[in-house]
Amino acid sequence: MARDSQAALVALNRFGLGARGGASGDLINAASDPRGFVKAELARPSGLLLEAPGLQSTPQLGQAVFAYQDQVRQAREAAKETAKAAAPAETPAQAPADQKPALRRNLSLNAAAEITGQMADAKPAATTVKPETMQPNVTAPQPARPAPQPLNVIQKTFRAEALARLQRATLAECGFTERLVVFWSNHFCISASKGELARIWAGAFEREAIRPHVLGRFADMLKAVEQHPAMLFFLDNQQSLGPDSRAGQNRKRGLNENLAREIMELHTLGVGGGYTQDDVTSLARIITGWTFAGRQGQLGPPGSFVFNANAHQPGPQILLGKTYEPTGLAQGEAALADIARHPATANFIATKFVRHFVADDPPPSLVARLRDVFVRTDGDLKAMATALVDSDEAWKAPLTKMRSPYEFLVASGRLLARVPEDPSRYLNGLNLLGQPLWSPAGPNGFPDTNAAWAAPEGMKLRLDIAAQIGARLGSNIDPLDLLEFAAADAASIETRRTVERAESRQQALALLLMSPEMQRR
Repeated sequence: MARDSQAALVALNRFGLGARGGASGDLINAASDPRGFVKAELARPSGLLLEAPGLQSTPQLGQAVFAYQDQVRQAREAAKETAKAAAPAETPAQAPADQKPALRRNLSLNAAAEITGQMADAKPAATTVKPETMQPNVTAPQPARPAPQPLNVIQKTFRAEALARLQRATLAECGFTERLVVFWSNHFCISASKGELARIWAGAFEREAIRPHVLGRFADMLKAVEQHPAMLFFLDNQQSLGPDSRAGQNRKRGLNENLAREIMELHTLGVGGGYTQDDVTSLARIITGWTFAGRQGQLGPPGSFVFNANAHQPGPQILLGKTYEPTGLAQGEAALADIARHPATANFIATKFVRHFVADDPPPSLVARLRDVFVRTDGDLKAMATALVDSDEAWKAPLTKMRSPYEFLVASGRLLARVPEDPSRYLNGLNLLGQPLWSPAGPNGFPDTNAAWAAPEGMKLRLDIAAQIGARLGSNIDPLDLLEFAAADAASIETRRTVERAESRQQALALLLMSPEMQRR
């Protein structure tokens, strides 16, 4: 049974999101056929789509933002007029002092939205109570909380999208396909901290551009991602104008190479993938005109992807040694299709895929096998995922990868059978642990190595969170029962003894959540 339990632990931790507590019997089901248990989710592609009440399309959300911005602007103008009417006559001596409120009134809308977002979103670093001890009867004093701020449409949407994603991850049987969603969403990342549009579009971007293609073709996902308004906004392609285009000549503005560079460096070929700066510039010219309709809706429904021919650089372009004729939108789509099939892309994707699921130093033989599958199947991502599960290397390698903060919090919720009804605790924890949801620091996404997540300070913060969970829930839970759900016979002697010798159930639960069986995948 021990061997079966070990294989089940690999199935649930390496490929999935951890065992669920309660009567689900995940470990037993996985032990009977570990590979089949993981691969069963690949046979249910419809389960990848995420629909929940209140979730809207990108154009609908774009229009909501534009309407909200109009309301804010009108309210500011009205407040300014009211203040002006109520203000006493200005004297020369008063003028300098009045400049400061004038500057405050002229804050940009984005800056104001950032302030609103900071107030509306919980800030765990300031509000999280860190117990001085893991003893259950010691209650840390609760800090005084300010009155809650009303949430605007941007914050409401972000929280609704976060909750839908967290609930799906908590309820998934194995969680393999949800892990694939998180992997590809981080690979093709945007950042919700970019501004109002990025924040309200973050969840829709994942729902529309990532989820439908996780078990499809890489080329289709690449096209969906690069044409999504969230990506175009995040990497400023709406600002890129062909120098010789009508718009470029009228506005005296030229290329923005951000999107083209990240397509080649981070999304497809990778550093050292055989492209040059000239190729980056050529691709930037090819995808000029890829933008989204603005608030006036002159090119299409506000917030939808559009091709603006007036901004597109005319003429043929040479990219990676191939000439692409001036066919408008089709020119860029043809270029992306060819880059998706490039040998360097296959190697880059296979390496990153194996690094995520198996080891920081990916086994070369497994990388080569997945690269060959990628090439042979024309980028079939389901075939690549299947090849990973079928490989012996993925099952024999020890569980040494550190779970990311997101994986740790979701695994804890699954084990405790806690389906979230409010995303606040998760959002707080992710902020505290350095992985704010959909908000990496740069276009390369969150790191995927042990060095990033196993630092002492990060582990101390995890312990703080585990202690809080233990203090809140431990009195009604038997941690030894949870250990059976989490690992059964695969649990180490050290972990079992540590949980057994804890001074209280609350402490035992916290120690269980910090055990290698819960922290490693």
